[in-house]
Amino acid sequence: MFTVACRKDLDQVPLSSATTATFYLQTSDFIQGTNAIYNSLRGYPTRAIYLSEIRSDNLYNDTEQGRDWDPLKDFAKGIAPNNLVEEAWASDFSGIFRANTVLDQLKKNGNLVGVPALANRLTAEARCMRGFFYFDLVRYFGKVPITQSPVTAEEAKIIPRSPVADVYQLIMADLQFAIANLPANYAGAYPSYVTTDVGKPTKFAAEAMLAQVYMARSSATYNIEGPGMATNEWGLALPLLQDIISNGGFVFNPNYANIFAYSNTSPLVNKEAVFDIMYISGLNPILGSNFPWQLAPATYFSSINAPSSGNGSLGIMPVSNNLLSSYESGDVRKAITIFTNGFTYAGSFEPRPFFKKYVDINNIPKNNNSDWGVNYMVIRYTDVLMMKAECILRGAPGTPADVEAIINPVRVRAGLTAKTGYTIAQLFDERRREFADEGYRWFDLQRSGDLVNMMNNWASIDDKATPKRINTVTNNYVIYPVPQSQINAAPGLYTQNPGY
Repeated sequence: MFTVACRKDLDQVPLSSATTATFYLQTSDFIQGTNAIYNSLRGYPTRAIYLSEIRSDNLYNDTEQGRDWDPLKDFAKGIAPNNLVEEAWASDFSGIFRANTVLDQLKKNGNLVGVPALANRLTAEARCMRGFFYFDLVRYFGKVPITQSPVTAEEAKIIPRSPVADVYQLIMADLQFAIANLPANYAGAYPSYVTTDVGKPTKFAAEAMLAQVYMARSSATYNIEGPGMATNEWGLALPLLQDIISNGGFVFNPNYANIFAYSNTSPLVNKEAVFDIMYISGLNPILGSNFPWQLAPATYFSSINAPSSGNGSLGIMPVSNNLLSSYESGDVRKAITIFTNGFTYAGSFEPRPFFKKYVDINNIPKNNNSDWGVNYMVIRYTDVLMMKAECILRGAPGTPADVEAIINPVRVRAGLTAKTGYTIAQLFDERRREFADEGYRWFDLQRSGDLVNMMNNWASIDDKATPKRINTVTNNYVIYPVPQSQINAAPGLYTQNPGY
């Protein structure tokens, strides 16, 4: 059920059994197999942009139709066959199976690694990433099948979806192991491959992931089998976040634009990056990224005579009026995040604003639109700080002054004045402006506990189409449907999520 390429069977084996058995024979093989797990991260930014950013109240277009993301934005019921929904399931499970293959071989033949410390580190890497991919699945789909070793296509046909609570148990166990066994940084790890190991999850990245898990579990249930379980574990997340703040060596960057600068993209330099996905431009095969242009229209790149054809999305997905109006006067984040000047293409002026936080017109790839040379921060330090503030506001130990000491520097960096007495709603408003165009918003809405009301209230104002395009949002739409290909592959094995 979890392959990337094949949609007609449930083949879960990333390599053939024979190939796997003869591949893992020496140290470099295990390192290479572990590194292959990270290949499944390449599409993560685009997935977050489509399934989180576009789904949210940050973007809305009431004039164009026919693109893959339009029915997601409109909360259509029939999105189970949607390519973007299918890709999310397939890519995450591809990463899981790669991790399971490595873990299976380390368990059977770990002595061939030669150095126990390295074998332990590779196990921690694989378990960290397996936990990461499963957490992504839970937040999008709720219940999913659990596998902890490679299985055949026939075996997959009898593996049902597991309750969310059981999936979380695996995620937490994996991340707890990762925290205990990953290095604080790879410069001091064994072996010290500074170049190739940069960007891999560290102990602190795993702590941030586990904190996110506790916070998601603590959130509202919406009366569905989704990521929220109302467990009230804010106090479990807080010490993980505090350890990152106290010991991780991360630095609050006083310059908002510099956080996303191409010259500052390496995590060796960018101390805002707790965990990011690494991309390098100019190589063959291509190892660059394409996420910078996903929410910027192709006509914009044509209007500035961009050196590479193919950059930009078909059509435009404009920033919502609601988000635009939420920025206070003088907030520097608005101009850095959103292109509001309009542009002229083929004699027509396009006034609609669009996201462009990661677009640097001085670094547009010359030969391929999938070769941008900027990394994607899955977790950044400001997020860690603001998650700590959220935990305190939710009842974890801390004071209003502690919250103000976190949020006010974020506001001052944005060119705004400090405030006192922050509420949870005000925190989420600040998060919305701080992390716009970074794929956070849908998960923040889930965690707010008020996603349904917020989205319906927003749609009643921003959706100016006649008739209205956005369907009424219900609790069922907090998560996505199980991809139709998975329902069809083994009839009767899965039950579709309610509402789809």
